[in-house]
Amino acid sequence: MSDPDRKFEAAAPATPDAAAGPAHAEATAPTWEEALPPARTPRVASRTLATVLATVLAACALVVAVVVWVDGRRVQRDFRAEVAQRLSGIEAATTATATSEVTLAGELHDAQAQIDQLEAHLAESQSQQAALEALYRDLAPSRDEIAVSEIEQVLLVANQQLQLAGNVPSALTALQLADLKLRQLDRPQFLPLRRALANDMDALRAVPFVDVTGLSLKLDQAMLQAPSLPLAMDERVPQAAAAKGDAPAPEVAAWRRMLDDAWAQLRDLIRIENTDRPAAALLAPTQQYFVRENLKLRLLGARIALQNRDDASFRADVAAAEALLKQYFDVRAKPVQSVQATLKLLAATPTASAMPTLTRSLEAVRALRAAQERGPPRATAPPSR
Repeated sequence: MSDPDRKFEAAAPATPDAAAGPAHAEATAPTWEEALPPARTPRVASRTLATVLATVLAACALVVAVVVWVDGRRVQRDFRAEVAQRLSGIEAATTATATSEVTLAGELHDAQAQIDQLEAHLAESQSQQAALEALYRDLAPSRDEIAVSEIEQVLLVANQQLQLAGNVPSALTALQLADLKLRQLDRPQFLPLRRALANDMDALRAVPFVDVTGLSLKLDQAMLQAPSLPLAMDERVPQAAAAKGDAPAPEVAAWRRMLDDAWAQLRDLIRIENTDRPAAALLAPTQQYFVRENLKLRLLGARIALQNRDDASFRADVAAAEALLKQYFDVRAKPVQSVQATLKLLAATPTASAMPTLTRSLEAVRALRAAQERGPPRATAPPSR
């Protein structure tokens, strides 16, 4: 039997007799030659075969369509599930992003607040640092500031000694020490001060040397001798002549001794003297005291004028003291002659009329100190937000 015959047999409908059993079916089933009309058998077979083929193709197409549809539904369902899953993921990511943004916004706000607080602390710390630097400069000055301060104090003391005592050597020594200290530091900003010190040292070297201390001691010694100097009115007859007249001879008789005493008393009443100066003024005890005090005042005035470098007053007081000695005191006495010699020596001694000052050096050191106190400009703190 051929394949078309097998297909036809397979496609033939089942009858009730076929359901009774395979044996009965084989006995009762007619063949296809018997079932078909004799004259039309090939055409019916071709038509049946075409129908079967169409049915098979339709069934295959339907199966393919169903499979394609089912697969498409499955793909669409998977796609929708994937899309839904991705949308859920995107929504979750969006929600997480929004939450993160809120969290980041809060953290950013907290960070900004902390930054503002840190800037405020930074500004406060910078102001405190500037205050500490200023305090440190005040409490612990630099080496240059200490040197300038010491030089200023030395110049002030030297200027006072120069004006009050006229001590030129000590003032010159102080200026030399200050210049030596500045030379050791070797700073360019010290040049104006060193120039002023050099000018003041030249001025001090030009001052003539005056032994003020020695001259003052001589005047003090003269003042101490003034109360014991003999006055001109206190002159007496030489003691040798008086002793010769008073000594009695042992062999002279009593009446002769009486006559000698009377003659001695008579000679004391009258005295003849040759002198080259006018008669001494007679002074009462109170006037004698004031004469001696005037002499002491003149000597004291000369001493003060010498200390003050007042040459005119000094020479006027010395001349007035000499005039008092010549007028009221015994110039033949050794103490009076010693005082006169001292006054002549003082009158012949040259004295400086005025002492130079250290004004230029003091002004230069004060300007330098003011520049150090101003110092370099400080960096200002940034403004807080």
